[in-house]
Amino acid sequence: MARQPPLPWAHAAFLLLLLQLGGAIEIPMDLTQPPTITKQSVKDHIVDPRDNILIECEAKGNPAPSFHWTRNSRFFNIAKDPRVSMRRRSGTLVIDFRSGGRPEEYEGEYQCFARNKFGTALSNKIRLQVSKSPLWPKENLDPVVVQEGAPLTLQCNPPPGLPSPVIFWMSSSMEPIAQDKRVSQGHHGDLYFSNVLLQDMQTDYSCNARFHFTHTIQQKNPFTLKVLTNHPYNDSSLRNHPDMYSARGVAERTPSFMYPQGTSSSQMVLRGMDLLLECIASGVPTPDIAWYKKGGDLPSDKAKFENFNKALRITNVSEEDSGEYFCLASNKMGSIRHTISVRVKAAPYWLDEPKNLILAPGEDGRLVCRASGNPKPTVQWMVNGEPLQSAPPNPNREVAGDTIIFRDTQVSSRAVYQCNTSNEHGYLLANAFVSVLDVPPRMLSPRNQLIRVILYNRTRLDCPFFGSPIPTLRWFKNGQGSNLDGGNYHVYENGSLEIKMIRKEDQGIYTCVATNILGKAENQVRLEVKDPTRIFRMPEDQVVQRGTTVQLECRVKHDPSLRLTVSWLKDDEPLYVGNRMKKEDDSLTIFGVAERDQGSYTCVASTELDQDLAKAHLTVLGRPDRPRDLELTDLAERSVRLTWIPGDDNNSPITGYVVQFEEDQFQPGVWHDHSKFPGSVNSAVLQLSPYVNYQFRVIAINEVGSSHPSLPSERYRTSGAPPESNPSDVKGEGTRKNNMEITWTPMNATSAFGPNLRYIVKWRRRETRETWNNVTVWGSRHVVGQTPVYVPYEIRVQAENDFGKGPEPDTVIGYSGEDYPRAAPTDVKVRVMNSTAIGLQWNRVYSDTVQGQLREYRAYYWRESSLLKNLWVSQKRQQASFPSDRTRGVVGRLFPYSNYKLEMVVVNGRGNGPHSETKEFTTPEGVPSAPRRFRVRQPSLETVNLEWDHPEHPNGILTGYTLKYVAFNGTKLGKQMVENFSPNQTKFSVQRSDPVSRFRFTLSARTQVGSGEAVTEESPAPPNEAYTNNQADIATQGWFIGLMCAIALLVLILLIVCFIKRSRGGKYPVREKKDVPLGPEDPKEEDGSFDYSDEDNKPLQGSQTSLDGTIKQQESDDSLVDYGEGGEGQFNEDGSFIGQYTVKKDKEETEGNESSEATSPVNAIYSLA
Repeated sequence: MARQPPLPWAHAAFLLLLLQLGGAIEIPMDLTQPPTITKQSVKDHIVDPRDNILIECEAKGNPAPSFHWTRNSRFFNIAKDPRVSMRRRSGTLVIDFRSGGRPEEYEGEYQCFARNKFGTALSNKIRLQVSKSPLWPKENLDPVVVQEGAPLTLQCNPPPGLPSPVIFWMSSSMEPIAQDKRVSQGHHGDLYFSNVLLQDMQTDYSCNARFHFTHTIQQKNPFTLKVLTNHPYNDSSLRNHPDMYSARGVAERTPSFMYPQGTSSSQMVLRGMDLLLECIASGVPTPDIAWYKKGGDLPSDKAKFENFNKALRITNVSEEDSGEYFCLASNKMGSIRHTISVRVKAAPYWLDEPKNLILAPGEDGRLVCRASGNPKPTVQWMVNGEPLQSAPPNPNREVAGDTIIFRDTQVSSRAVYQCNTSNEHGYLLANAFVSVLDVPPRMLSPRNQLIRVILYNRTRLDCPFFGSPIPTLRWFKNGQGSNLDGGNYHVYENGSLEIKMIRKEDQGIYTCVATNILGKAENQVRLEVKDPTRIFRMPEDQVVQRGTTVQLECRVKHDPSLRLTVSWLKDDEPLYVGNRMKKEDDSLTIFGVAERDQGSYTCVASTELDQDLAKAHLTVLGRPDRPRDLELTDLAERSVRLTWIPGDDNNSPITGYVVQFEEDQFQPGVWHDHSKFPGSVNSAVLQLSPYVNYQFRVIAINEVGSSHPSLPSERYRTSGAPPESNPSDVKGEGTRKNNMEITWTPMNATSAFGPNLRYIVKWRRRETRETWNNVTVWGSRHVVGQTPVYVPYEIRVQAENDFGKGPEPDTVIGYSGEDYPRAAPTDVKVRVMNSTAIGLQWNRVYSDTVQGQLREYRAYYWRESSLLKNLWVSQKRQQASFPSDRTRGVVGRLFPYSNYKLEMVVVNGRGNGPHSETKEFTTPEGVPSAPRRFRVRQPSLETVNLEWDHPEHPNGILTGYTLKYVAFNGTKLGKQMVENFSPNQTKFSVQRSDPVSRFRFTLSARTQVGSGEAVTEESPAPPNEAYTNNQADIATQGWFIGLMCAIALLVLILLIVCFIKRSRGGKYPVREKKDVPLGPEDPKEEDGSFDYSDEDNKPLQGSQTSLDGTIKQQESDDSLVDYGEGGEGQFNEDGSFIGQYTVKKDKEETEGNESSEATSPVNAIYSLA
């Protein structure tokens, strides 16, 4: 998070403004004045030969000036050349080649003259040159033969062009030549090799010249290199060798300079230009270059190193940059230095440029023309384009070197003077006129301007004026008499008033007054001071992971009278707010942050007058980029060095690397992890297995995740060898009663060690003198047939490839197939332990009857029936298993009060043997399960009813039920009550002692053994509490609220419909209500109804107009006063009126109808309309 400092260009603009404020006052164009050159072409004017030639010259003056040209110091007659024309009201020359012609014919030195009756102004001498891009001369280049390690220079020698072409080197296939500190291009275009390596002849080298104006590229015939070497193989592993040159048999050499030659040289540069010093050295190893200045330091603000430190550039050279510089070339064999003596010369530059002189008759003045340079320039004065010496004498004029003094100037002194200052490096030409006028003061800007400025800023109020003699200018504020100058104010020559720091009290009306001997003029400027725009909550630097959401705040305070605009920049460029971004008044939100969102974000809060900036940096943590440029070196039989270049860590440090490999024989295309290394490593030695065609890739890991795998390395195949191990997990098991299947886990590619991997399988019966049976297998299994039942075998599996056999394998014991057991357990005894468990005991079977591996003894049992009558039971068989070394066990989870049967078997790997004899046993009574469907109801406030069903599992003969209950109110508990019921009772009622308390009931069933599992329920909550809760629940339901809203909307619609029908004039059949005779004036319809239409906007009957023009209701029979007087009338508790009410007789017959109409809500509304 940072508030941005003012932009650098703002300071430069202010300095330029100060220079303008101090400039000379210009004559308004409606007054007579000599010519002034306003626009001209550059001194060295290079043009494209394919375009028309344009030489610019524009000027102003009154009367408007006329123009003519000289070419090579002779008058250029434009009228005689049909290709040359001059633009209207301008001196600009246009040379048209559309109808033919050669541009080169018009090269030369041109000068423009602008003239009116008050003088002549001159342009610079413009040197016109046509751009040239000549072809490269054809040449046949022989191959360049060079010894490896020797230096080499490939010369470019481009054809001379105007301007000079840009040089670059490429191969003939248009591939750029890679450059580094060993191979680089010099400033003049030659290509330098500090030492040549064998790899340099893998391409050819062609010099290219690009010409600016014609946009063409000329290519030289390519050079072909032939490198003689002592090490003919270009082994890539030697490129990273710590001593590459000695490994390739290249002799090491001390540095020597290829450019410039010798130990010293000199260089001249002009002031204001760039100084470029260059040192290119040869040597083995490649030398390093360092730069120094004798007797001082390099100018750090202007010096920069280029071309791998081989060039030193100093920009905008000044006299203090002259001196001796030296470059030092060094390698481990030694060092050498070259000294460059730098001389700084200077073309003329202005110290005091002459300015237009405006004088009144009789005034004195002077023109000053001062310039400096190296060598010192000479000054030549001219008047109206002619040397001053040949001009008519003027007694009012005196020349004193670089100054012309005018005394008692008269109108006849009006002219344009030229000052030409020159030395061998260039010239400067300046025009300055002398104008003699007699003009009273005048204001040149619009009157009564409004200037709005920001508090505490620096500002200026402009008051351009003119007069001759030059008027004096004074500023006043709010009509006060004191002149504003000094302190916080400063008045410039051109009349502008600068206020150095604006305060609130500076707001007001400012008056500028210009005065000379001929009169005065004034103007006013109104100044308004506004509060500055400030970001008070700035965006903060944030570090986020990819895919998250980030918000950058930007809260702004500004002057409310100004329009605020908030925008955002990303990396100092306008931010495009896409669909992943949301821009609000005080924040910027980015959804699903991606790597491309990383960067600096600048909030720009701006008004018409000012702006404030605040910047924050967003760092996005992402998975690392994939490693690249994998290289295999140090190749050995069982190892290799793998080197890679780490990818970008995307702001989260790399914590580790995973090296994977793939082989193309056993599992092509499948990658396996080989090894892991810490994140600080980018080169590792990998241990390899024989006879594997390896290919490697690397994955980088950081806290965010893993990178994509790198591109695979080149393949490397190790040589073969006999296996060093044998297959693992060797087993021998029978799949049938007369076979044995031998299996093993096959060896992978890294343990095969050679081609044609196979396995030698051997077996024989254990503890016999039999010879080994053997077979060679290419798979991972072998089946031995015709074996006795469950016989142990000795098994061996040995690996073998074309290079030999593996080590002697270990012996593994396996068994042939099993058959079903032949015998069942004998002497099975059952002992009842309790109502749900029994104990078993049996005798072991003989091992020869098992015919396999004895896995377990298994008991099968089932519930035959219950001792309770008419109770259905499931006879599903269940089982219990016991380890093979046991002869007793327990069977649990039986049902009480039941008859059971049980059998036992022997189990081996093949299955179950025969069943033992069936044993019968009976379980005693137990406690019952919980009563089913226990229900608590409360039919009234005084009674609680209980109901339940018999237990699902009585587990014996029920003797009754036990009910325990206790009253409670919140945390308060009453005395516990106990009730015992007969086994047939399944209902009970409890009387409530108070309407507030509740009951907690616990019910259990009993047998002779005891009480069984209990079930607990509570009585319902009291009715008032339930009602309140229910009401609250309904009132907060969405459907209830929606229903109420719909009803209210329907009622409103009905009222509106009624209102509309009334306003249209309904017909009310009053005869049905009251049989009143109609007067002749009453409007009557044929159906006996009145028409109450209000088309004439008349007051309704039964109302009268008040004095203020409103319609007032007459006294009605239905007034509340009458309601109150009626003895039979009364009001209900809710405020509604009930019963009869009395009316006045004299009004009943005549006003009853009207009152019924007037008291309606619609008429009440109309009475207020």
